[in-house]
Amino acid sequence: VQLQASGGGLVQAGGSLRLACRASGRTFGDYAMGWFRQAPGKEREFVAAISRGGGVTGYADSVKGRFTISRDNAKNTVYLQMNSLKHEDTAVYFCAATSQIYYGGSDSHGYDFWGQGTLVTVSS
Repeated sequence: VQLQASGGGLVQAGGSLRLACRASGRTFGDYAMGWFRQAPGKEREFVAAISRGGGVTGYADSVKGRFTISRDNAKNTVYLQMNSLKHEDTAVYFCAATSQIYYGGSDSHGYDFWGQGTLVTVSS
């Protein structure tokens, strides 16, 4: 599967952005999806994950209550709605997919496919 992330940009602290990741190549519903991010000088970290059917979701503590992951299997797309953005949310955001398990969770090693990343910059 190929993943194409979009929706990043520059936003002021307190603002919102919605990221999208469109998949192509195989049946989208076969894949559990996740969002990860990597800030400058830091390791990649888990942000959110969603199961194949969308019924199970999980979030990093740092984004819980502010970010929402969702998916539209008819549109082959997973979304990350980001509200109340903070300067520390600044990072390149990556979407990831796995067909090995119903829900991929927070371990990046469990994901087989990665998108190219989209940059989110939050000005303070």
